[in-house]
Amino acid sequence: MAIEIRSPSEDELRDAMLAGTAAFAGELNDGDVERHKKTMPLERFLAAYDDGKPVGTAAAFPFDLTVPGGTLRAGGVTWVAVMPSHRRRGILTQFMQYQLNDLHERGEPLAILWASEPVIYGRFGYGVAAPVMSIEADRARFRFRDDPGATGTVRLVDSAEAAKVFPGIYDSIRTGIPGMFARTPAMWTEYKLADQKEWQEGASPKFFALYEREGKPEGYAIYRVKNEWVHGLPQGQVRVREAFGSSASATREVWRFLFGIDLVSRVDAELVDPASPLLLMVADSRSLRLRLFEGLWLRLVDIEAALRGRSYATDETVVLGVRDTLCAWNEGRYRVGASVERTDDEPDLELDVGDLASVYLGAFDFHALARAERVRELRSGALERASALFRTERPPFCPEIF
Repeated sequence: MAIEIRSPSEDELRDAMLAGTAAFAGELNDGDVERHKKTMPLERFLAAYDDGKPVGTAAAFPFDLTVPGGTLRAGGVTWVAVMPSHRRRGILTQFMQYQLNDLHERGEPLAILWASEPVIYGRFGYGVAAPVMSIEADRARFRFRDDPGATGTVRLVDSAEAAKVFPGIYDSIRTGIPGMFARTPAMWTEYKLADQKEWQEGASPKFFALYEREGKPEGYAIYRVKNEWVHGLPQGQVRVREAFGSSASATREVWRFLFGIDLVSRVDAELVDPASPLLLMVADSRSLRLRLFEGLWLRLVDIEAALRGRSYATDETVVLGVRDTLCAWNEGRYRVGASVERTDDEPDLELDVGDLASVYLGAFDFHALARAERVRELRSGALERASALFRTERPPFCPEIF
């Protein structure tokens, strides 16, 4: 029988979620279902049915994503999974096409995701758009360059106080960093501040640290501690889940606190902003043991709306010829400058939609695409004009895998 793609009814939701978790060899509990109901509108959750039985899932959170100069609606793609019994049958392709059509009809010009298997998503017009770093830092070697000394205070708070204070700090930072998205109250309480036992992976419950200066909240950290002793010596880790400061000095004090936690030898953070001032604040950057990985992927669902929704750094004009085999409505030429419009003029540059996604938030420029042979310059000087036009003040960053 043909595979049917549709949203499950409320009565069918649990079975559909079971199929999705089985595809990742995971386990579903009642808390997961209730959390999902509070954060994911049912009509945005899809399941693939084979003879009435769910065999795969895909979904998209309704996000407001910060882009250069503004905010645009974006589908936060997640729950993409097909059961082992039904792989290599085109179900993933059906999900991707169905979902892109749906997002387009909803008027959401962007789609974003974190890839479990990165090789998959370039086929569907996604491009690497916001690389991130991780650190596995040696605590004993940590110190600041030209340290001005500690300022302000840090105190531990419970999840209830964190829910009141942390979102305001986060939002003051989010609006200035492309790649970050707004969190609803439910996203905070059900995911960021929630603390299921199975999430701990042998470490402590979450701790919530609030940094204040002159009584004003300016930063926070969410972390766990994994205790470990070897021959009577502490070898544990601080596992940082999120750390933000609303200024360079607040960022310094949040990390000062994290590196000051006793009875550990390492401070690990999975998602670190490549533009964080921390990297230039420390005396021994090698001790941070930095690693870079591809981070957030972006898909331009509606190229014209996406290009109109961001700002540009110069008054230059460039005509882009964009290929998009999956979303026929996108294929064409776009004049980008003081205004954005479709045009029949000859293009200055030609590229695929996924490569345009890689420059959209500012992680890469058109020169980088050219060095990787991902764009074709048809008119001399177009690479320079386009790179200047799309230039951003800072690289993008997404601090949350969803």
